[in-house]
Amino acid sequence: MTVTANLVKELRERSGAGMMECKKALVDTAGDLDAAQELLRTRGQAQADQKAGRIAAEGRVVRAAADATAVLCEVNCETDFVAKDENFVAFCARAADLALHGGPADIAELMAMSLPTGESLEDARKALVAKIGENIAVRRFELVRGSGELGHYLHGARIGVVVDVVGGDADLRKDLAMHIAASRPQFVSSDEVPGSLLESERRILKQQAEQEGKPPTIVDKMVEGRLRKFLNEITLVGQAFVKDPDISVGKLLKQHDATVIRFVRLEVGEGIEKKTEDFAAEVQAQIEAQD
Repeated sequence: MTVTANLVKELRERSGAGMMECKKALVDTAGDLDAAQELLRTRGQAQADQKAGRIAAEGRVVRAAADATAVLCEVNCETDFVAKDENFVAFCARAADLALHGGPADIAELMAMSLPTGESLEDARKALVAKIGENIAVRRFELVRGSGELGHYLHGARIGVVVDVVGGDADLRKDLAMHIAASRPQFVSSDEVPGSLLESERRILKQQAEQEGKPPTIVDKMVEGRLRKFLNEITLVGQAFVKDPDISVGKLLKQHDATVIRFVRLEVGEGIEKKTEDFAAEVQAQIEAQD
């Protein structure tokens, strides 16, 4: 049968799939719109399964907030180009909004939740994979319910921070969020640092000091001094404030009679092992294969 432009247009509006995919689905289903839509979903599932193993280390960190609650959500794709695609950007916003208002316990529960359109977030992801042609994954989200006031900062779409602060003002909260984005603290204070991490670091520092040939009494002092420096580097209150390195964040908080309860920092692709391409080696291998 002849597939009209109007049929293709209607199927595109229903499914969001590309024009050629819609036309092919209509041809394969003899112009049955419902059957064609179902066929597109099936093909989208197959494409999503095929691409699931591909590394997705680009993407966006997005924020959604309401009242004293905020969520940061990381959604990954394979290329920076797709990270800027309007369809991908819209999907990221829907995922964050669903995480904020739906209260999911984990990613699996989030992906099973329904969007206002009636489809699940997972179905929407698979449809987007089929449309864009890249692996897409909702990697993680963090929900923060404020004990005090929440400060927010997004560095482009790659780094997101939410910080819960009791006391201070909006300017302080913004400065703290920007500092966390730039300085990557792991904990608020030394009280949060696990004992196992401290012991591991102390053991390493002791071995390093002993290898320098120092006497035992000096080794112990060196270890404690270096351990204090280590704690200052990994804790928010111990770090030098990025806007004024002459004071620590802890001193800044005291000046404003403020306390940081918690912070969340997400960065796109953090911890994902990215594939590296050696194009020179690839070209050389092709040349040698032709000899």
